[in-house]
Amino acid sequence: MRLFDTWISAAVRCAPPQNKPTPTERDACLPYAAREFELLDARAIVCLGAFSWDAALRLHNVSPKPKFTHDAEHETSGPTLLGCYHVSQQNTFTGVLTPAMLDTVLLRAKKISEQG
Repeated sequence: MRLFDTWISAAVRCAPPQNKPTPTERDACLPYAAREFELLDARAIVCLGAFSWDAALRLHNVSPKPKFTHDAEHETSGPTLLGCYHVSQQNTFTGVLTPAMLDTVLLRAKKISEQG
């Protein structure tokens, strides 16, 4: 699989101690992600992990917040949000996330993007 017209971003742009951002750090980074999405014509956002899912919901003022699960899908007034387990070694080495599972989510994002 090759990715075209793809933008990769991060909900938090720092590497905090123990890789656990505080709510203050998370909130400080959110305007940067908001600005990126203003500049993009994104039709689908693949959220790698619950932290990313929560940030995307906050960016798009979704309430009540749907629960994060792998392969979750939620339409907003803008892009469709797709949930995917994070591609960390902890998830990939243990089989929590397999290549096929990741491919399924990415292919769904592609299909949504092509429909727009």
